[in-house]
Amino acid sequence: MTRMVKCVKLSRELPGMKEPPLDNELGQRIFENVSQDAWKMWLEHSKMLINEFRVDLVSPEGQDFLTKQMEEYFFGEGSALPPDFVPRQPGAK
Repeated sequence: MTRMVKCVKLSRELPGMKEPPLDNELGQRIFENVSQDAWKMWLEHSKMLINEFRVDLVSPEGQDFLTKQMEEYFFGEGSALPPDFVPRQPGAK
């Protein structure tokens, strides 16, 4: 049976993840409160952050940045967009 969660991001009951995405307290909190759909949205958002801010995921600073953005995305005011970011229009190449 699918595990359901009250998703904090999408504000409704949806299928949860199969396992915590991180092996820490934040990962457990996300597992308990974030749906699979919201996690997929985060993955897309995180790609934009990594590219626009040129985040080095190997460095402790880059990992801290992304972790803070993740926590803000799910449990805060939302992750900030880069100042000059222009979303790609549907159908644009």
